[in-house]
Amino acid sequence: MGGKRVVVLGGGVGGVVAANRLRKALGKEHQVTVIDQTRTHSFAPSYLWLMVGQRKPEGISRDLGRLERKGIEFKQASVQRIDTGRSVVTTDKGEEPYDYLVVSLGARMAPEALPGFAAGARSFYTLEEAIRLRDALPQFQGGKVVLLVSSMPFKCPAAPYEAALLLDAYFRKRRIRDKVDFHVYTPETRPMTLAGPAVGAAVRDQLEQRGIHYHTETKAIGIAADKHTINFEKGDSVKYDLLVGIPPHACPEAVKASGLTNGGAWIPVEPRTLKTKHPRVWAIGDVTVIPLGDKFALPKAGVFAHAEAEVVAASIAHEITGRGHPEEFAGWGA
Repeated sequence: MGGKRVVVLGGGVGGVVAANRLRKALGKEHQVTVIDQTRTHSFAPSYLWLMVGQRKPEGISRDLGRLERKGIEFKQASVQRIDTGRSVVTTDKGEEPYDYLVVSLGARMAPEALPGFAAGARSFYTLEEAIRLRDALPQFQGGKVVLLVSSMPFKCPAAPYEAALLLDAYFRKRRIRDKVDFHVYTPETRPMTLAGPAVGAAVRDQLEQRGIHYHTETKAIGIAADKHTINFEKGDSVKYDLLVGIPPHACPEAVKASGLTNGGAWIPVEPRTLKTKHPRVWAIGDVTVIPLGDKFALPKAGVFAHAEAEVVAASIAHEITGRGHPEEFAGWGA
């Protein structure tokens, strides 16, 4: 049997873990390729600490070309289409055939989905935006700060609350906290809904103990950047001096155009195996949707992408080599 070609789309947490596990499990006759539109993998959980100057970009970033040292091929290219019928990925650099495919393209930041967000808000959900916010914060001398969760779902359920606490500490360190009127607005019914009411209450207490006002079930419908105003679905509006926002998230256009979402917002997968409806195609991480009952879905978080990547890598390696055994995703994360 000839060597197989495993292609991993995306060099984030899930993609890098999957590629590393596959390379260790497969012989040299099999090829493992990672495709990403950028050469840089940056550690997203550290963006919040970068935001307040406690991390540096070079300290949380690595060149994906380093994967070559491990025998993993890396190609910098933008995915345009996935043809599951022909088993080919089309990129802006050409076509990439595959025998096995792992889609780990993540969630796309879509600030355009909330009118005025790009002009009115700062964010920390990309490396570039976190740097912009870090550079802007020293100019802020006081006023009303709003941390806005613009829509659901969003990556990392804890991130808005960690950001609020870090910003509170930052303002205290600068001795301007008494000049800051700090508010958090979110569509959620409580912080980190799936963690349960006890965790939600504890997080809310942490905010309120620090004088951070917490507003639930508030859905923003637009931002008037020139007036420094957020408009909400229920007809009310709020003024701000500094707006820090979590932008709307969307599935990458190439994934939707390829029909992998089945007409929905994200790629549906079999919850235990992460298989899609297409043969030899798996999807992991933020690009997927895994329902948890009628109302909720598995949160989009790196810890889940990591665990899913290990399951998928083990399963693909088993299919190719016959060694080991398929694994199942249990849905646990912490």
